[in-house]
Amino acid sequence: MTATERLILRRPAKEDFERFFEINHDPQTNIHNPGGPMSFEKAESTFAKMFDHWKTHNFGSWVIVEKDNPENIIGFGGLSYKLYGEEEKLNLGYRLASQAWGKGYATEFTKKAIDLAFTEGNKEIFAIVRPSNIASVKVLEKAGMIQIGTLNDVPGQPESLVYRIQK
Repeated sequence: MTATERLILRRPAKEDFERFFEINHDPQTNIHNPGGPMSFEKAESTFAKMFDHWKTHNFGSWVIVEKDNPENIIGFGGLSYKLYGEEEKLNLGYRLASQAWGKGYATEFTKKAIDLAFTEGNKEIFAIVRPSNIASVKVLEKAGMIQIGTLNDVPGQPESLVYRIQK
């Protein structure tokens, strides 16, 4: 477990799945996701992959809660290895419930995740964002990430923007 000024980041537990599905199935939180809301089956497999990543690497996506209301899960996010085309990179990702938007939580979380990754000896971190997701672009830029290119990761859609920060 780790914390920021207003958030607690903790390792996921099996009982967090229901909230994980709620957030990832919500059309509002997927407004920029070409795949749309996550199906129950996709949520199950993604949640299982989160657990596997933790087992293999001893880090991954956290459960994000407010310090003032630790029973209320506001999102999931963290660092994990992800394929960027053919190359595996340390990827920063998050998804917050729409009720948590506009409060600066994404920026606070992102800065903490980057700091932790650098503290653990990582030299660079990447993130992928859809070009239409202006709010997440601003979050990445506020956290010091710089756009370094694009990635054709969704056939038939505009290329995603690739961001990076180096220690």
